[in-house]
Parts: sequence; structure tokens; C-alpha cells
Amino acid sequence: MRVGPDLRSGDPERHVRVKQRGSVLNMLRRLDKIRFRGHKRDDFLDLAESPNASDNECGDDVPLRVPRARDSEELRDPAGPGTLIMAAGVQDFNRTESDRLNEIKGHLEIALLEKHFLQEELRKLREETNSEMLRQELDRERQRRIELEQKVQEVLKARTEEQAAQQPPRSQAPVANGADRRGQGLCPRVQKWFYEKFGEYVEDFRFQPEESAVETEEPLSARRLTENMRRLKRGAKPVTSFVKNLSALSDWHSVYTSAIAFTVYMNAVWHGWAIPMFLFLAILRLSLNYLIARGWRIQWSIVPEVSEVVEPPKEDLTVSEKFQLVLDVAQKAQNLFGKMADILEKIKNLFMWVQPEITQKLYVALWAAFLASCFFPYRLVGLAVGLYAGIKFFLIDFVFKRCPRLRAKYDTPYIIWKSLPTDPQLKERSSAAAVSRRTTSARSYVASAPAGLGRDEDAGRLHSTKKGNFHEIFNLTENERPLAVCENGWRCCLINRDRKMPTDYIRNGVLYVTENYLCFESSKSGSSKRNKVIRLVDITDIQKYKVLSVLPGSGMGIAVTTPSTQKPLVFGAMVHRDEAFETIFSQYLKITAGAASGSDS
Repeated sequence: MRVGPDLRSGDPERHVRVKQRGSVLNMLRRLDKIRFRGHKRDDFLDLAESPNASDNECGDDVPLRVPRARDSEELRDPAGPGTLIMAAGVQDFNRTESDRLNEIKGHLEIALLEKHFLQEELRKLREETNSEMLRQELDRERQRRIELEQKVQEVLKARTEEQAAQQPPRSQAPVANGADRRGQGLCPRVQKWFYEKFGEYVEDFRFQPEESAVETEEPLSARRLTENMRRLKRGAKPVTSFVKNLSALSDWHSVYTSAIAFTVYMNAVWHGWAIPMFLFLAILRLSLNYLIARGWRIQWSIVPEVSEVVEPPKEDLTVSEKFQLVLDVAQKAQNLFGKMADILEKIKNLFMWVQPEITQKLYVALWAAFLASCFFPYRLVGLAVGLYAGIKFFLIDFVFKRCPRLRAKYDTPYIIWKSLPTDPQLKERSSAAAVSRRTTSARSYVASAPAGLGRDEDAGRLHSTKKGNFHEIFNLTENERPLAVCENGWRCCLINRDRKMPTDYIRNGVLYVTENYLCFESSKSGSSKRNKVIRLVDITDIQKYKVLSVLPGSGMGIAVTTPSTQKPLVFGAMVHRDEAFETIFSQYLKITAGAASGSDS
């Protein structure tokens, strides 16, 4: 039969497949070590004994079959059941090989996924643990430990020195008897008991160098700025409400309340109970605050409170809104700081004899109070001061507030306070005095000028800029002078967008307007080439201009178009932009109307 040669011809193929199966088993052993990371598994008998390749696979997979010895004998034996059994065995063997290859792929995917997950966890751990902060914390702890060790060593050294000082030298020590031994044993006990009881308090009085703590400044934030302003307003509300109630009592806003307060106060001052009365009022206020904190609704105020609408803070603000917010807060802070500075400067000038006639009154009043306190009893002095304060607060101030002219004549404290100057007012006075001296000298110069010169020539000759005469700076005729509105000029910057160099693109200086010209004087020293002269007749267009669109408002610039420039010339950063625009535009219309009428005639 031909079955034998066919089987013999199939032996090499079977031998090759068995070899492939051995390499597959070795690979599976390695993957099993990677997947489970357990102890070394030397007995990897079959793939069916290993755990599933993936968590997503089902548990009812077809178990893998290994050909038994009897089947192999039947395949070798030509007298076996036949070729059908051999074909079924070969088919099962091929199927098990493909299943094993698929499972190897699953193990590889799992290993790669685990590697990816481990890398992600390692990256997250590196991000979460800030090594620099831990190192700084460790350095601080080390420094503290060193300081503590130094303190302990100092304490031990001090104790040893004290003990050495207390112990007498051995050469002079007499022979101790029983009483001396008991005394020596008692002294350390007393010292130990004293240190245990009062050692903590003694350590509190130990002098140590003061540690200077550096406060960290928060960055500028629009939300934080508005929150701080609201906190300041809420914190100052009790003080402002107290001042309003006092003013309402003085103004007799509520007649019955003011009458009762005046009667109680005058009676307390007359009987010498003014200080107990104020203490009782403070205790009463704290009691009311305690009840309010407990949930009671108690509102006692002479002036009715007006509830203000609180706008909720916006989450996202645009650049323009943030800038406007900063401007509003800066304006409020400026006004508040200005009022506080005025009060402090007035007090300073009062005591520094800036105006001697005002400080002299205070000086005399203080001497009178000092002599009265020396020669009169305190009860009489307190009675006089209390009665004057009550009459002044409840009666005299009420009359003075209703009659302003009477107050301006006879209210001495009010007159002194209003007449006290601040530092800016003193500077204005000094500058006004300097201007008056200059005017006097100029008038004397005009009076001494030759009679042949006219008034216009004198005015043109006297007017000059910081660098010289006006007509010489701009190479104009002597009759060209700045208008009266802009005699000192307007500070601005000239933006010439036709130039490419930064030094020529923007120039700071002063802008003047004459009858026929628009003159710009550069603030930088140099030749007159940096100055700019524009004829009003040559201007084709003039309009208001906004240099930065992100800023609120209509801008602070004026754009002037001429035939000689491709782009309009911009005079920006002008504080008095509207005044300058109206002056230039009105003079421009006047010159163009005159030129048009001349051409028609």
C-alpha cells in the first residue's frame, strides 16, 4: 500500500512543525514572565494552563490539544484506522499553532500597553513631586536643627558654668559633715524644682535677634483690586455711619433724639458723670453688637441707611474694561489720598509756624489751658470744658451751619482750619509771587523802551520760547506770534508715519498756533530742522484722532493732512486735546474763508 511512503514523506514536515512549537513555547515563557511579574515558572507545560491573554477575552475558549502518543503511533502505523485520522490530527495541529500565534500577539499588546501606562504614571509622579520645593524644605529643616543644637549647647554650657561657679574649689572646701551633705543634696532639688516651675517663663525673657519676615507682594489683578476696594468700603462703613450720626445730632435731624441727647449730656457733665456716661454708651454698643451677631435684627440710626446695589464681579474682562477699572480705582485712591494729605499738611503747617498769625492763636490757647490746669481744680476745669463742648456741638454749630456768613465771621476753629494752607497752595503762592515780580520787571522794561517802537513790535519782541525768540526758532516774520489761547503751547508728541527711523517717527515737543501757521517745536536740542511748520492754508483735512484703540474714550490726538505727506501727521498725547482742536479748527476756517473771499473778489 502507498500509505507508508506518504507517511514517510510527511515525517520531515512534522519534525519541522515540532521544532516551531518549541520556539513558540520559549517565547510564551518569556511573555508570561513579563505579563505577570511573578516567580520564575519553569514548568510551562501547555498554553491552556497559562492565564488568559487579555481581560477582554471570554473564558470559554477552546482548550488546546496536544497530540498523544497513541495518535502518533496511529499516524505512523500504516495499518491504523486510515488517512482520515491522520488528516484530522494535522488539521488540529495547524489550528492550535494559529491560536498560539494569536495569543502571543495578545501578550505583546498587553506588554506594550502596560509599558505605556507605566510611563504615564512615572511622568505624572515626576510632575507632582517638586524636587526643588522638597530640597528647600529640607534645607530649612536642617537650618532649624542646627539652630536648636546651638541653643541646647548654649543652655548646657551656661548650666555647667553656673554649677562650676556655685561649687567651691577643692583646696578650700572643708570637711563636710552630715548637715553640709544634706544642704548640698537639697540645693540641686530646689534648683530643679524652680526650673520645672518657672523655667518656661525665664526662657521667654531670653533676648533673641528679631527675624525680619519678607512679605510677598501679590501681582496686579483686576479682580483683586475691586475686591480690596469693596473690603475697604465695608471696613470704613461703621466709622462713616458713626460720623453721620454725630452730624445728624448736631444738625437736629431728629428733634426729639437731639433734645434727649443734649439733656442727658448736660446733666451728666453738671454732675461729673461724663466719663461714666461714655463708658456706659460703649458697653451698650457692644451689647447691641452681640445681639446682632446672634441673629437679632436691631437697627438704630438717626440717618436712614440707603442700601446700595452691589454689582456682581465679572469673570472675564476685556482689556478696555480692565483699563477703565484701573482708572476708576486710581481716581478714587487719588481723591482719598488727596484728602488725607490735605489734613496732614494742614496740621503740620499749623505747628511749623507757616502762618504765624494762626499758630499764635493756638500758642496763646495752650498757655491759657496750662495755667488753668495749674491753678484751678480739675473738676471745675472739666465742667467748663464739658459745658463748652456741649453748647458748641448742639447749639452753636447748628446756628453756624444755618447761617454761613455768621460762621465765616465768628467761628474761630472753622476760620483757622480753612485758612491753613497745604503744600500745593504754598507752592502756588510762591510761583504767583515770582510771576508778579517778573511782570513788574517786564513793565519796567517796556516803560524804558524807545518811543519809536509800537506795542505790537514790543509784544513780538518780548515773547520767546525756551530756546529763543519765536520768529527766529521757526524762521517766520516778527508779526507771527502764538495766539492768546496757546501762548505757552500744548505739550504733545508728533507722530510722522512717513518716516521709518524711530528717532524721526516720534518727537516730543510743544505745539503753537499763529494766525497763519501751525508750529511744532521739538524738545530735543539741535538745529531747527527738527521743528515743523505747517501753513493753515495747505491743510486739507483736520480731525480728532485716537492713537491706541484699546484705551477708552475718544483719544488724545489730532490728525492733520497736507499734500506734502502721504499719511496724516498726528499730534498725540495732548492733555487739552479738545481745546487745541477747537482753536486750530476755528483758525483754519477763518483762514480758508478769507482765502476763498479773496479769490472770489
